Amino acid sequence: MAVTIIVIVIVVVLLAAAVGILLRRQRALQQRFGPEYDRLAAEVGPRRARSELAERERRIAQLDIRPLSAERRAAYDTQWATLQEQFIDTPSRAAEAADSLVTAVAADRGYQVADRERLLPDLSVYHADRIQEYRLARQTTEQAGAAATEDLRQAMLAYRALLRELLEAPDGASEGQPATKATPPVSPT
Repeated sequence: MAVTIIVIVIVVVLLAAAVGILLRRQRALQQRFGPEYDRLAAEVGPRRARSELAERERRIAQLDIRPLSAERRAAYDTQWATLQEQFIDTPSRAAEAADSLVTAVAADRGYQVADRERLLPDLSVYHADRIQEYRLARQTTEQAGAAATEDLRQAMLAYRALLRELLEAPDGASEGQPATKATPPVSPT
């Protein structure tokens, strides 16, 4: 009888430890990927979300993500300033150009941009806090001809927020940790 109780206690302790480990992993992913983890877990379930996010990290580790030179950052800043000015006269065209600019900066940083649908998950490894806004901005831009000016302005704000992180964040190039810090809200000009 005593042996049975000891076995039951050991099994309960092992189960509790396993549950604790899973909960810690889930919390770590929620902290690291923020709303992107929540979105993915709701879409495919927590287990598949953990697997997908781990795969994203492995894929990004294989890329040569690198910071930009001061000259490249300045050139991209100049391009962004021009896009903001163009927004006044042609909001849809400016939003489309902003999307292209973000893609160009990502490519320059070392992200694989040939598959645009792969770019979103790849960017989520270091820019998880910006991905949902970026996803919505891209959807708005795809419908730019029919989108309201306010929706395009919101898209521009999302592009600018991600662009700023791409221009400034070292990503995994030097510290090996994701950059999920929140950036203060920005205005369109």
